[in-house]
Amino acid sequence: MAQTIELAQTGKRDHLKALEKRYQTRWADERLFEVSAPPASELAGLTPAEIREKYPKWFGNFPYPYMNGSLHLGHAFTITKIEFAAGYQRMLGKRVLFPHGFHVTGMPIKASADKIIREIELFGPNFERFSQEAEDNAHAASTATTDAPSAQVDKGKKGKLAAKATGHTYQFQIMESIGVPREEIKNFADPLHWLEYFPPICVADHGAFGSRIDWRRSFLTTPANPYYDSFVTWQMNKLHRLGKIKFGERYTIYSPKDGQPCMDHDRQDGEGVGPQEYTALKMEVVQFSPEAQAEIADKVGGRKVFMVAATLRSETVYGQTNCFVGTAINYGVFAVNDQEAYITTHRAARNMAFQGIFATRGETNELITIAGAKLVGTKIKAPFSIHPEVYVLPMDNVLATKGTGVVTCAPSDSPDDWQTIVDLRKKPEYYKVQPEWCATDPVPMISTPAYGDLIAVALVKELKIQSQKDTKQLAEAKEIAYKEGFYSGTMIVGDFVGERVQDAKPKVREKLIKAGLAFAYAEPEGMVISRSADECVVALMDQWYLDYGEPTWRAQAERLLAKMETWTSETRNAFEGTLAWLNKWACARTYGLGSKLPWDPQFLVESLSDSTIYMAYYTVAQLLHEGDIYGRTPGPLGITPEQMTGEIWEYVLCNGPFPENSPLPREKADALRHEFLYFYPFDIRSSGKDLVPNHLSFSVYTHAAIWEDDESKWPLGMRTNGHLMLNGKKMSKSTGNSLTMRDSIEKFGADATRLSLADAGDGVEDANFDEKTANANILRVHTLLGWCEEIVQTLPNLRQGPLTSYHDRIFDEEINDLINITQASYDATNYKEALKYGFYELQSSRDWYREVTSDIGMHATLVQRWIRTAALVITPIAPHFAEHIWSSPAILAEPQSIQLARWPTPDRPVDKSLIDAGLYMRGTVKMIRDAEVALLKKMGKAKSKGRSGEMPFDPKKPKSVRVYVATTFPDWQNTCVAAVKEAWSEEHEKVDDAKVREALVEKGLIKDKRVMPFVQALKKRITQLGPETAFRRALPFSEVEALAEILPYLKKSLGLVDAEVLSVQEARTKEGPGYTLAIIDSSEPGSPAFEYRNV
Repeated sequence: MAQTIELAQTGKRDHLKALEKRYQTRWADERLFEVSAPPASELAGLTPAEIREKYPKWFGNFPYPYMNGSLHLGHAFTITKIEFAAGYQRMLGKRVLFPHGFHVTGMPIKASADKIIREIELFGPNFERFSQEAEDNAHAASTATTDAPSAQVDKGKKGKLAAKATGHTYQFQIMESIGVPREEIKNFADPLHWLEYFPPICVADHGAFGSRIDWRRSFLTTPANPYYDSFVTWQMNKLHRLGKIKFGERYTIYSPKDGQPCMDHDRQDGEGVGPQEYTALKMEVVQFSPEAQAEIADKVGGRKVFMVAATLRSETVYGQTNCFVGTAINYGVFAVNDQEAYITTHRAARNMAFQGIFATRGETNELITIAGAKLVGTKIKAPFSIHPEVYVLPMDNVLATKGTGVVTCAPSDSPDDWQTIVDLRKKPEYYKVQPEWCATDPVPMISTPAYGDLIAVALVKELKIQSQKDTKQLAEAKEIAYKEGFYSGTMIVGDFVGERVQDAKPKVREKLIKAGLAFAYAEPEGMVISRSADECVVALMDQWYLDYGEPTWRAQAERLLAKMETWTSETRNAFEGTLAWLNKWACARTYGLGSKLPWDPQFLVESLSDSTIYMAYYTVAQLLHEGDIYGRTPGPLGITPEQMTGEIWEYVLCNGPFPENSPLPREKADALRHEFLYFYPFDIRSSGKDLVPNHLSFSVYTHAAIWEDDESKWPLGMRTNGHLMLNGKKMSKSTGNSLTMRDSIEKFGADATRLSLADAGDGVEDANFDEKTANANILRVHTLLGWCEEIVQTLPNLRQGPLTSYHDRIFDEEINDLINITQASYDATNYKEALKYGFYELQSSRDWYREVTSDIGMHATLVQRWIRTAALVITPIAPHFAEHIWSSPAILAEPQSIQLARWPTPDRPVDKSLIDAGLYMRGTVKMIRDAEVALLKKMGKAKSKGRSGEMPFDPKKPKSVRVYVATTFPDWQNTCVAAVKEAWSEEHEKVDDAKVREALVEKGLIKDKRVMPFVQALKKRITQLGPETAFRRALPFSEVEALAEILPYLKKSLGLVDAEVLSVQEARTKEGPGYTLAIIDSSEPGSPAFEYRNV
């Protein structure tokens, strides 16, 4: 089943892993990653700006991982965005803070512990009574369903279940699959055991990865760490005091099994899904169909029976002509009270039971189940309709998983409804309906400028919809109809004639509800499954909630976002979209792990609400409980958890007044405050893109509220990345295509893993970790280390003295150029690009230099410089490799760790002419070499056809090459350049194509086939390089000089007897074989022509 690769040989890997362990031990022993603010005495009298200039800092973090298992490679991918940045920022001379916490708040641990308790009851303390038959039975039970199947793909189906699927039925099997011995699993029935077991594993994995983390600042959430618990208590109290936390009745996603709201991090599936509110129309039954009458009449106890239709378009009730049901759906008749009963799906009734609609909360009283087909032909009342009584009809596209399964029919404005009526009219016998049941024509209700007053009829005709089976076109028509009606429509019937639809809609709803003809109903907008495997509902309940979306608070959050760096437009757009819809969020629960809600301790703070500003806690954690994640032992200041009152937290973090009866000396509070003020705000928070709709946006809101009077504490940046695939496929334990962080380190080593994670990608699109790349990195790193050791031993034998060779100058300049390009990539957090230029391209530059100087040898100074540079620029990504080059007595033998080294900033601007000359040399050699290869292939084909004598020369015989250099461009090209330059608009930064065409027509070039491709290429150069560079076509270096320097290498590498360089003018005066005029004239500046000849 495994899809990951197996390594055939591991000797080189094992050597590198031994080096990695050596340097990890050194870094830990030297405590290199522990950082504190400068002493207060050194900052006295300095302004914040002066402090930043004299004592620069950088604070990066990522969402603390949940401690219910080991970190997987996706965690590692997100972590590297901070880890690589931390390494780079250290090289800029900044005090770098990279902390790491452990999240245990919420349901997952408690739910898993409860599963183990149940499994121990089933199978014994060591699960000794477990059998394969039991697993098969459990699996069958879990996949069995009683409802009609649905083809609908919910919004909530985001692949989370598939990504996390393990292929195991029981929790104890999952624990075994992650390496927990079976005899130890029973200990995990205690939720607190998880808190002791997994954090040390996480720390060890980071150690093996070489992470630059200050572990003194780590902590656990929940009261398991009383210091952090006091922090959350202060945070929640402050938000409550500011009016950001409110209490009231509202809709929320709810797990009946757990008896509490089910928020995003409590879900196994359906993250991001919220409540969808409908207007539920009460359509009283006037006369049941004969089939329904026979089944229902004596079962309802004299109650009035209503078919309940859920609609999002209350304004269309005036035009109801019918009502639809699904003939394949089973409906229930549910008693509301002694007087009324509702016909709806079982799923909808379950939701209603938690919304105060039925007599007893959480209970449904089903009187009878009836097939939808038997309800067809029932006559019902249509609230507010011009036609007061209508018939129930069948509809193919009614879903049991959406709404109530009862659909009101307004064919004038619903394309689905109109097409269904058309189908029924065409084939009444087939659908088993009476023609008179569907004879009512659409009622004009809403007038629109684009489609008149029968928008559905018009759209069905325009999109050529033929039947209910044209679901794609119907979906398109539905969207158009809704938007056109809502935004541009005007009511032409009913109580609100002349009003815009968007104004009339809520008024119609309110009037229906007041008249007792409708009620509010809500359900999840997609499937939501809790971590306890419960299908969630929407409940209407009194609860504590964060008032996200409140206009003033939202404006603050949007102002924070506007000031904050996001690195990509996609991330900014995601934030803006979230802030536009984000609304009230339940912040309390009764089940799971968490801090108590201070003013209502029957509740716990939910997991996304205690995780919004904890980054501030990192700045003081090491002083409160240094190195003790549980906070059991006071830190260096000797402060106890009880002393960290709300007043003290307010003083430390928000410049509040120092309390008169302070529980601790002011100097201790000032020490905490000093650390906070120096490091906060954080510079960057990196996360997977899936946290923008919840955690990251909550963090934006909460920072805006807590520090509303001090915007200098607002986050400076938040960065997001895509998900990580493995070998081009989604990671999945059930298919074997999965790696934990530890698995990868053990398999490939730390640096090979880190290099491959850097190479995986940087944007918000999904990235890919390729195991073949990781395996290749083992060989590359091992080979490079070996070369460095060997070449250092030979340095005395290499060329010494001044850098006299043209190739020396180019190589030296290329090193500078690659340093600058790599630095720009690090600055932009583009680590794939940093790896490309600071690792691969840098080695390619060395390889070229080694080749072209094979006749005179490499220069010792440049070789040493290259080795130092190669180590320094890759330090952020591959620190173990870099450290070995830097520290090893056999290579550079530097006494201090490379973790303390500075970025190798060039001492002068890069000479671009030398860079261009180097590129020109490479390109020319490749062009000449490729031409010979092509000629050999051509000869092979000609020989096979018996035409070998047609070739101009034989590459297998002694040969020479002539290279022709042009100093001027062809006249037609100059004319084209002049035309484009004349048509270039500096103001609009674009070329006026019409002007170009007009000029080319005037010059008689418009029909020349060479012209338009040249013009398009020139426009592309303008986009890439800017107009000034593109229009300046002169080369910044001497072609003749560059070619003269490369000729020795050219002769040697191509096995030439001779090679000569001629100007085009000189070549034209020559006669004889080997001087082909067509080839000579094809030369252009920067693109020399050449021809071989046998000698």
